Amino acid sequence: MTTTPAIEITGLTKSYGDQAVLAGVDLRVAPGTIHALLGSNGAGKTTAVRILSTLLKADGGTAAVAGYEVATHPAEVRGAISLTGQFAAVDDVLTGRENLMLVAELRHLPDPRRTADELLARFGLTDAAGQRVAAYSGGMRRRLDIAMSLTGHPPVLFLDEPTTGLDPQSRTEVWRTIQELAGQGTTVLLTTQYLDEAEHLADRISILHAGRVIADGTVAELRQLLPPKRVEYVEKRPSLEEIFLAVIGHDGSDEGRARA
Repeated sequence: MTTTPAIEITGLTKSYGDQAVLAGVDLRVAPGTIHALLGSNGAGKTTAVRILSTLLKADGGTAAVAGYEVATHPAEVRGAISLTGQFAAVDDVLTGRENLMLVAELRHLPDPRRTADELLARFGLTDAAGQRVAAYSGGMRRRLDIAMSLTGHPPVLFLDEPTTGLDPQSRTEVWRTIQELAGQGTTVLLTTQYLDEAEHLADRISILHAGRVIADGTVAELRQLLPPKRVEYVEKRPSLEEIFLAVIGHDGSDEGRARA
């Protein structure tokens, strides 16, 4: 028995004038997995996500999300997805609960307050529900942003560089949130420039370069592309991120709190 991919792209192309940004991208993402799309600035990651989320039309090729062709069934695709961009799209003047209720009302859900409270609990934000978002830490703002994206339970979530500009502690909080989402069955397409982020989170990784996917596989499979490893004995020193988290006493399990 075959499983329909949550996302499937074949020969996708897109140019801006004479500049080819996507030059025949092929990609398959299995349901309920975290798939990382790696690439440097200008590699075409955001362009691919914008096409998949119906915000941009491709020049050629095909793309399908949740079984719907993006070009011919955009309304169905939009009903099956949510997109979180590089910067949190939250209203600083409103409280966390009010932000979520607003999205629930825009999506015509029957009980916006109940929906908001369920998402606040799911993302560990209940204690800060009545506080204005301006008082939230970076990690809390990003978690609220992702919670807003999940209003209505879309099966596919696009995260376009979700930890850009976050400090190490906030980054760890977002990582944990993404892992929990995948564990609950949400398909996540994650674009990032951070190699450690992809290695930590992704079930599968695709490397986008010069408008094409030039490598695809699990971390173990991608390691096989390199020459056999040599055994060397070296002194391992902690990274600056490990030092920072140790000094502030953060072990990755405590929840963020609103700033005073």
